[in-house]
Amino acid sequence: MNSLIKIILQRLALGLLTLFVVSIIIFAAVNLLPGDFAETILGQGATPEAVAAIREDLGLNRHPVARYVEWLGGAVRGDLGTSFAKANFAAFAGDSVGSGLDTVASQVAPRFANTMFLAGVTAAIAVPLSVALGVMAALHRNTVFDRTANVVTLGSISSPEFFLAYALILFLAVLNPLLPSLSNIYDGMDFSERLTRTLLPALTLTLVVTAHMMRMTRAAIINLLASPYIEMARLKGLSPLRVIVVHALPNALAPIINVIALNLAYLITGVVVVEVVFVYPGIGQLFVDSVKIRDIPVVQACCLIFAGAYILLNLLADILSIISNPRLRHPK
Repeated sequence: MNSLIKIILQRLALGLLTLFVVSIIIFAAVNLLPGDFAETILGQGATPEAVAAIREDLGLNRHPVARYVEWLGGAVRGDLGTSFAKANFAAFAGDSVGSGLDTVASQVAPRFANTMFLAGVTAAIAVPLSVALGVMAALHRNTVFDRTANVVTLGSISSPEFFLAYALILFLAVLNPLLPSLSNIYDGMDFSERLTRTLLPALTLTLVVTAHMMRMTRAAIINLLASPYIEMARLKGLSPLRVIVVHALPNALAPIINVIALNLAYLITGVVVVEVVFVYPGIGQLFVDSVKIRDIPVVQACCLIFAGAYILLNLLADILSIISNPRLRHPK
């Protein structure tokens, strides 16, 4: 138990260090974007004096190191800063900046909740489907079902998300109007209606992530079928399905958990294209909109959330793999 706690603490420390390095990269990359908010909001006819005034009001004329330290300190405390766009609107409207409506957290929180809902719906469809297809493919190895499943999954994984999205819109929303083509959800919407409007982007993401999980499940189980204890189970007269589900699948959990966690991380960090196609009000759509107007605090917050979610799910995959396979606790 002590060795397990030690490994978990080491993984957490490495995760925090990785997040710190990623925060430096995010801040540097975002601030290297051409143009800034002052030039974007004032347009081509902006005078240098007006641009300088807005930059001074927003603190963009300060040294980058000082701005990074302030941003990182605020992020550690849970303060992601103030949105340039909202603050500028509040200033024009005569409201006080920092009233709560112009904070980055107030914008990101509902969008992130929408993205988590989309990821949850996708995971609820993709994970059981992938594991079931992987088990069936391993059970019927080299049959028509196995080859068909491999061809279909390889086709889906090889197709870009926007192509799959538009294909599903064509077949499920235009030719056969079963689902709405736009996922314009909002607060207070009934759960069933929210689920209906989320199904099309969820199905798109399911097609993308199912292939990885299904093929890893199949490969992990087939790799164990030649083990002596599997042969013994077969000699006892157990059915092939029982041999795979009861004896092979529990010992193949480590690689399966890894690939599931990585694909769940993708569902949070890789939804940008899908959310833009379906106009889904998630954090990916917010990220794209904020990049367009150079709203730096919002862009930095979205990138930090993406990085944090990816690192956290990778850590979770490592920890669950170690718990499910005690041999991983001993490097030798």
